[in-house]
Amino acid sequence: MKLEGQVRIPSGCAIAAVISREGKRMSGQAIVDSMRPMHDRSNGLGGGFAGYGIYPDYRDFYALHLFFDQRSTRKDCEVFLKERFEIVKSEIIPTRKIPAITDEPIIWRYFVSPLRSVLASMQLDEKEFVARTVMKINTEMKGAYVFSSGKNMGTFKAVGFPEDVGVFYRLEEYEGYSWTAHGRYPTNTPGWWGGAHPFTLLDYSVVHNGEISSYDANRRFIEMFGYKCTLQTDTEVITYIMDYLVRVQGLTLREAASVIAAPFWSTIAGKEDPEERKKYTYLRTVFPSLLITGPFSIVFGFNGGLMALNDRLKLRSMVVGEKGDRVFVASEEAAIRVMEPEAENIWAPTGGEPVIVQVKEGAY
Repeated sequence: MKLEGQVRIPSGCAIAAVISREGKRMSGQAIVDSMRPMHDRSNGLGGGFAGYGIYPDYRDFYALHLFFDQRSTRKDCEVFLKERFEIVKSEIIPTRKIPAITDEPIIWRYFVSPLRSVLASMQLDEKEFVARTVMKINTEMKGAYVFSSGKNMGTFKAVGFPEDVGVFYRLEEYEGYSWTAHGRYPTNTPGWWGGAHPFTLLDYSVVHNGEISSYDANRRFIEMFGYKCTLQTDTEVITYIMDYLVRVQGLTLREAASVIAAPFWSTIAGKEDPEERKKYTYLRTVFPSLLITGPFSIVFGFNGGLMALNDRLKLRSMVVGEKGDRVFVASEEAAIRVMEPEAENIWAPTGGEPVIVQVKEGAY
């Protein structure tokens, strides 16, 4: 008889999210607690959270969260950062020592602003500049890893069960208008701190339950545009695909969803509106290598909102609920009930149909 940990659980991984449409900030405690009833979906090899609106005093600066293997690596990286950014604050990320989280690296954060002279010399806008800097550190600086790089948001992740990761990072001390969470059951890659979800680039973050069979095709395409997939994990490539489609190509979230979870050709042919048929045909034709195949449910977070999306065949569970101005997403209804026992309008989105929630303009 095989014991827990000796058998693969293909539907493993837990995701959860909550957002306030009014931009009201809420403690990170609720999202941490939401992961407890989904404990068996993880195996202790990765957990993490992303919070939006958590750094109001530094909202105009990029918050870089980094792992370092040793102090000398941090000092070398800091020299590199000072050549490119004004560093307005530098500090260790506060953590709480607990037995469940061990072998932690040096965990640091910098609030930075790109130097105008460097932007001018490289002829880049600041988002592209920050994205390239993240790629450069993560691919060329051994022992350093940027795991969060957005404005007024931050990712917190580690090797461990998500509920322990939340305690470790003292998330009850943070407040944000939107939170996402992940409990990992890795199937193809080992558990390590950088490999936990969420995966991020700029203010985009992705938590993912599933396993995509199109990884190599997706990776080969996206790496033609300067992205570097260093972690051999499908969630990383999903993050870069979304950045490419939304930030670089300027697609709407709904259009990006119809690329990665594209309607079947027969579905497109059956659409009555000729403009709809034309649009979906165009997107499928132009971005065929960015279709994500295989089972997945994801929550894509960004400044001002989130998007939840299933694969076309809905091979992974995902439910959505509401209460007041809040919208909840999770792999299981039990997680939503922990965050809001009186949640209403619980439903399971259909395959390939995005659920997009945006905060009222100006609220955050």
